[in-house]
Amino acid sequence: MRAPSPEEIVDRILSRGGTALASTAGEHASREALDDGALEREARAGTRRVATLSTELQDVSEVEYRQVRLEKVVLVGLDLPRAAARVPAFGTADAQDAETSLAELAALAETAGSQVLDALIQKRDHPDPATYLGSGKAGELAETVAAAGADTVIVDGELAPSQRRSLEDVVGVKVVDRTAVILDIFAQHAKSREGKAQVELAQLEYLLPRLRGWGESMSRQAGGRVAGGAGIGSRGPGETKIELDRRRIRARMAKLRRQIRSMTPSREVKRGSRRRGPIPSVAIAGYTNAGKSSLMNALTGAGLLVQDALFATLDPTVRRAETSDGRVYTLTDTVGFMRDLPHELIEAFRSTLEEVGGADLVLHVVDAAHPDPVGQVTAVRAVLADIPGGLDVPELVVLNKVDLADAVTLAALRTRLPGAIGVCARTGGGLETLRRRIEEMLPRPEADVDLVVPYARGDLVSRVHADGEIDAIDYLEAGTRVVARVAAPLAAELRAAAVSAASASG
Repeated sequence: MRAPSPEEIVDRILSRGGTALASTAGEHASREALDDGALEREARAGTRRVATLSTELQDVSEVEYRQVRLEKVVLVGLDLPRAAARVPAFGTADAQDAETSLAELAALAETAGSQVLDALIQKRDHPDPATYLGSGKAGELAETVAAAGADTVIVDGELAPSQRRSLEDVVGVKVVDRTAVILDIFAQHAKSREGKAQVELAQLEYLLPRLRGWGESMSRQAGGRVAGGAGIGSRGPGETKIELDRRRIRARMAKLRRQIRSMTPSREVKRGSRRRGPIPSVAIAGYTNAGKSSLMNALTGAGLLVQDALFATLDPTVRRAETSDGRVYTLTDTVGFMRDLPHELIEAFRSTLEEVGGADLVLHVVDAAHPDPVGQVTAVRAVLADIPGGLDVPELVVLNKVDLADAVTLAALRTRLPGAIGVCARTGGGLETLRRRIEEMLPRPEADVDLVVPYARGDLVSRVHADGEIDAIDYLEAGTRVVARVAAPLAAELRAAAVSAASASG
């Protein structure tokens, strides 16, 4: 079959018209009516930058310049050989990989509040070390940017500081890479105090080695006998603007790290209160926009924000759930993952991602209708590998949006992902099967007890009701006979109470 040309790929990407992924087009009107996120969606829709605000390179602070919202953008991608592109060995053809990646970048740009005007793809063996594209293609990009009236170029990859500077010098407008767009989305969507601090720290860590100055900002330092023989009274402040930016950024980063450390005890207390009793925890993880929040709503009625956008959920949400036999467990909705997720974000959100590493079961949600679902699974597991204990937690793969996937794709996925369960969070299809499977995989109390607890220790019987699995309860003259399965620490307390009562009566 003939490989699509770059022009055909660009046309397909631009024709998708604002949906985060083609698999979810037209599906979210009904989903959004079922959650509590109307006000949040309206607020996010209002974050787009004022159309008249210029982003031409000028003598402003780098920090101020990089915080300007994206607006009219041109996308740039490279069609690299599989090894150079760092994609999985299995999956679609190289051209399809390039198209899927650029379509994902378009969704990221739209989620960040920008309008995608045009795109450009070049087939290369490796990125150009100077301008990423090569001098000829960079010149063509400059013409495209001028013709489209764009104010920003977004590169589908991670640019070295020198590459970004060189490309900006050629095209004459701001150039950002994939990492910067993801960080900008996180900055817009973070709501909690800790989440905002984590995102800002990640942004500053990313920005620090990429600072540059323009115009006068590079020539504010002088000393000794400067031009014209001037000396005293003509020296600069001793610090260029770019050096001042660096110092301020480092000071701000130190302050943010102190703030995040100060929030750790509170977070640990909340997590400890949930983990104090033997209540199992289930974490919902997966690729961004795979339908994790929709699944959480379907399983618990949580009413979480559902939006056809990438990284709609940043702050983890915990809800109580119950099995058919009365066992209580918690469900945690976590931040979505993505291919080449910025290392700065993984480090900054480590405390949030620890919710996955500390769970008893991970529901790995996969978008079955995505062009490359197996690539999504690989990307998520790569991020989990960076979390302490992330790959040690039992995993249950949940294929969501099965109503939008064809039968051949589903059969192939079930072959590659044995044990996966297909569901549709929107319609509720397959949810009962998923609930039964969760019940089977949840840890159960390991100690069997059959003893008489004195009536004076009714608190222990209450804990058995709350945390154990009761087979029988009888009320005798000497106390309450309990036949149950409980956690080992509670079993030890029950036995001690029974022995103590027997000794006292003997």
